[in-house]
Amino acid sequence: MSEIIRLQASELAEKLRAGEVSSVDATRAHLNRIAAVDGDVHAFLHVNEHALAAAAEIDAKRASGEELGPLAGVPLAVKDVLVTTDQPSTSGSRILEGYMSPYDATVVARSRAAGLVLLGKTNMDEFAMGSSTEHSAYGPTRNPWDLERIPGGSGGGSAAAVAAFEAPLALGSDTGGSIRQPAHVTGTVGIKPTYGGVSRYGSIALASSLDQVGPVSRTVLDAGLLHDVIGGHDPKDSTSLPEQWPSFAEAAREGATGQVLKGLKVGVVKELPDSGFQAGVAASFREALALMEKQGAEIVEISAPHFEYGVAAYYLILPAEASSNLAKFDSVRFGLRVNPDGGGTVEDVMSLTREVGFGPEVKRRIILGTYALSAGYYDAYYGSAQKVRTLIQRDFDAAFAQVDVIATPSAPTTAFRIGEKVDDPLQMYLNDLTTIPANLAGVPGISIPSGLAAEDGLPVGIQFLAPARQDARLYRVGAAVEAALVDSWGSPLLDRAPALREAQNTEGGAR
Repeated sequence: MSEIIRLQASELAEKLRAGEVSSVDATRAHLNRIAAVDGDVHAFLHVNEHALAAAAEIDAKRASGEELGPLAGVPLAVKDVLVTTDQPSTSGSRILEGYMSPYDATVVARSRAAGLVLLGKTNMDEFAMGSSTEHSAYGPTRNPWDLERIPGGSGGGSAAAVAAFEAPLALGSDTGGSIRQPAHVTGTVGIKPTYGGVSRYGSIALASSLDQVGPVSRTVLDAGLLHDVIGGHDPKDSTSLPEQWPSFAEAAREGATGQVLKGLKVGVVKELPDSGFQAGVAASFREALALMEKQGAEIVEISAPHFEYGVAAYYLILPAEASSNLAKFDSVRFGLRVNPDGGGTVEDVMSLTREVGFGPEVKRRIILGTYALSAGYYDAYYGSAQKVRTLIQRDFDAAFAQVDVIATPSAPTTAFRIGEKVDDPLQMYLNDLTTIPANLAGVPGISIPSGLAAEDGLPVGIQFLAPARQDARLYRVGAAVEAALVDSWGSPLLDRAPALREAQNTEGGAR
């Protein structure tokens, strides 16, 4: 049954509905794949021991004639930033090692209700702070295209699981690019929805004004199907938008016809010159634009003069919010507690616990954020960063008055080698150069594979951004470009991934 793991989620869902495959079969095939390859990839922190039982329940409901959702029976991986009642929720940190949540995140609850089968929790940079998944307290995840390279971050585990055919779908979170940048380097599809379009209830907070939960998949349609499940208003999230959303799966199906590209105005930011990107990334971007133009799109140069300040503003706003959000990990209420030798005060226990429980990147950002919020510096740093944020929002407003979508490379380079940038925070932060503006403005973004870089044969992604609440537009455009690209390649990009293609025996026993 190894062919099951190669199916797109939409294809697997159709076979499940037709009775050609059972959910138990599909779940077992993916568990077997995890058992075979995850020792090398390390996409998962925890594999769900209840997955086969959950799949059997779905099969029983289907057999009884119960009406089920479009993705019922399809396996799903979940980024460990999302809390679950039946599996540990660590956010990649020692300070939450073994923590069991008393409730499910809203997106997890909605996924269960829709009949998706949770395979397990995926690895991530600690508290979602990082661009390489090297900052996980439980060791790095590796890129299935080249096991010596990073899978992106912070959601490298979810992207690697999908790219390695360990899961057809995954949930991630995107604070400054943590869904889209891993998609770029693993040849997968990643969506950051409009801020407030998907509930953050039960997502362990990093930066509350920036965090957004979204889907990870191998196709735009698959992402739309999952987005339809997890999206919509949630009264438990005070930032959740109240309006009704269209079907994103239907938008993707509409886009796949290709007609949407005719007359589409695509903005290219003149302040993002080719010189700032790896040669293969820039070349792939130009080729994708040329293909769109051939399909009838109009490429328009736009100005977004404040985008270049996005990284600096983001790395003041995010640490400031993280400093506040992570104050709850105090050794008193839940999580790790480390007692000093010979006793000590509550402050001593708190200090030692945070020293032991937090990794160096988390400590770096807490210190930076606390400093930015301190008396005498608040206006100069945090206040100024918020002003830059407003200018970036205005840049988007001006751009979308001229174009339908904005296109950029999803990240400046292909996947770099593990350890290459881990001691250089600035270079690591610059990986989110093109993704950060969307989080600062709250607009939706999508990354789809655009090809392989000539110099290293590694995946490259193209990013599209749309106005707030226009996620469906991204699905139409993304699916149209995806269809045109796959047609030009002759087969999906992941079919050419060299690492793990034939894999270790995928028929081995599930753990």
